[in-house]
Amino acid sequence: MSRFYVTTPIYYVNDVPHLGTAYTTIAVDALRRYHLLRGDETRMLTGTDEHGQKLEREARDRGISPAQFVKEMSDRFEAAWPKLEVVADDFVRTTQARHESRVQELWRKIEANGDLELGTYEGWYCVGCEEFKTEKDLLPGNLCPLHLKPVERQSGETYFFKLSRYGERLLEHYRDHPGFVEPESRRNEVVSFVEGGLKDLSVSRTNFSWGIPVPGNPKHVMYVWFDALANYWSVLQGDAELEKFWTQGAIFHLVGKDILRFHAVYWPAFLMSAGLRLPTKVFAHGFLTISGQKMSKSLRNAVDPIGIASAFGKVAGSEAAGADVLRYQLLRAIAFGQDGDFDLIAMVERYNADLGKNLGNLLARTLGLCTKMTGGKVPPKGEWTPLEKDL
Repeated sequence: MSRFYVTTPIYYVNDVPHLGTAYTTIAVDALRRYHLLRGDETRMLTGTDEHGQKLEREARDRGISPAQFVKEMSDRFEAAWPKLEVVADDFVRTTQARHESRVQELWRKIEANGDLELGTYEGWYCVGCEEFKTEKDLLPGNLCPLHLKPVERQSGETYFFKLSRYGERLLEHYRDHPGFVEPESRRNEVVSFVEGGLKDLSVSRTNFSWGIPVPGNPKHVMYVWFDALANYWSVLQGDAELEKFWTQGAIFHLVGKDILRFHAVYWPAFLMSAGLRLPTKVFAHGFLTISGQKMSKSLRNAVDPIGIASAFGKVAGSEAAGADVLRYQLLRAIAFGQDGDFDLIAMVERYNADLGKNLGNLLARTLGLCTKMTGGKVPPKGEWTPLEKDL
């Protein structure tokens, strides 16, 4: 028996569960089910990312504490996935004590290796991305190309992670493990980025407080991505059997292409510094459009995956059947790893053709033949015949 550990990204709770997050989560659950059928010992992790300046500001705007805000939002994610027939083994919240203590442990490991240095920074910062941008990254008017909002000029004291030390080691790992980043087009992007030269990475902040305190210097809180990426490792620590999912077997991160750099460059560099094993694979899937339109916050609210599954469930006869229809459409209609479009009309057509006529007809004929050949009785268990073994 092999071990297979598969993860979704943990979802940032300034948004609601939507079709994009459902797509990723359903794909990960499908991988979990496949490996379970193959006889592997499987474990699936999902959860929510709950720290950062963006969330602190949003909570303030709503007149509630950050802790109350993130709990209310996280609860929506945790409740959503079972309604889509997703069976995760664990749900992590980055505000949980089990996570915070292990992230601080990871920080100490990296610090002990000499890869953290106190300094000062100044640059253009996108609060939405929680990331500094270079001028070449920005659109005219200093706009973030993803959020189309002006970036902010920020400066202050910070700890730098010496990412520049790890360029050659990362490139060597990509060469020695060509399947580490997939699909190939994304791997090429990552290799090109690293070959362009890596700068040291700012991994702490002092201009807000909603984050995990830096060990030994609590006026700093950890950069939200340092905190968030560590969840994949942190939740397995402290239990000998769970730790084997990191030290043995396959570790598979499935992410959207917009956060590939964090998972395929920063995260493996952190792990190298801490002396920990790297993931087996980081797979970046494409973006979804909705009936040809780019997803936006308003569309995300309008195209509710739970609502779609529920509507089809009324037609199909059960909520579980409705979830299966949505799962099938998302996995069948989109070439995995590429951008794709979700179209409700196409979903109805595929429901009638693939699931109703083709699969439904096959099932009806098979059951009819089994009933006819066995008189409606299940044959007694016995030794396999050569025909069954060949099959």
